[in-house]
Amino acid sequence: MAKGKVNQKTTKKQEKKAVVKKTTSKAAAGMIKKEASSRLSAVSPRVINNGDISLEGLLQAGCHFGHSVSKVNPRMQEYIFTVREGTHIFDLIKTKVQLEEAIDYLVDSVKNEGKIIFLGTKRQAAEAIKKAAQATGMFYVNARWIGGLLTNWLEVKKNLVRLEELNNKLLEKNPDLTKYEISVLKREQRRLQDLYGGLVGLEGLPDKLFIVDPKKEQTAVREAKRMGIGVVAIVDTNADPENIDRVIPANDDAQASIEYLLDQIVKSLKKIKHD
Repeated sequence: MAKGKVNQKTTKKQEKKAVVKKTTSKAAAGMIKKEASSRLSAVSPRVINNGDISLEGLLQAGCHFGHSVSKVNPRMQEYIFTVREGTHIFDLIKTKVQLEEAIDYLVDSVKNEGKIIFLGTKRQAAEAIKKAAQATGMFYVNARWIGGLLTNWLEVKKNLVRLEELNNKLLEKNPDLTKYEISVLKREQRRLQDLYGGLVGLEGLPDKLFIVDPKKEQTAVREAKRMGIGVVAIVDTNADPENIDRVIPANDDAQASIEYLLDQIVKSLKKIKHD
């Protein structure tokens, strides 16, 4: 009985804590919104109203939440607005401006027939990255970045050619192949598909690399820098923006934040095809 009462007390305490946290977060969000709104008079109308990107949308998606103050990268200080409950809060006006600049950068590349690889291997980003690439006719990596993907492109290209060969061979349903041979081919196909499936059709190095969480994808950032490939990235307060050509300062951990930012990019890239 005593143990049951202790568990009940613990549960109630946790529920109360959750309610308090939720209420505090709402209050903090309201305060941030109010403070941001009060600063709009100092910003040009183009920045406030341009396109579908709004401060309200960024706020609702949770793009403003950074990491705890102890994890901050000093180079991200210029994008931070304030601190709430030990967590850094992004300046959403700067996030909006940076996002628009990043979109222009990608749009210019695509207009010149440039190709983009969307990269995001963390759980919250994987599906959104895949959808963004497919919606824009681009390419993606959402399982694991293979070291040398950019710096050793000729070897990667061989794997892509092999994957296409396997896809065609298995589609043909060759009656001369035994069940064992088919199973071996399917196993090889699955392995290559997991690693390179999002790159099928890419004939050469991409012009741009879009990254969710460059801290996690440091190898890709280094390779792109070495090969002269432009990098656009969603950069949280704990990451280093040093080698990123277009920084989008925002929450790179929340799925809603990642999806909102990618949606804005997808809309702009799709407009090019319709124009």
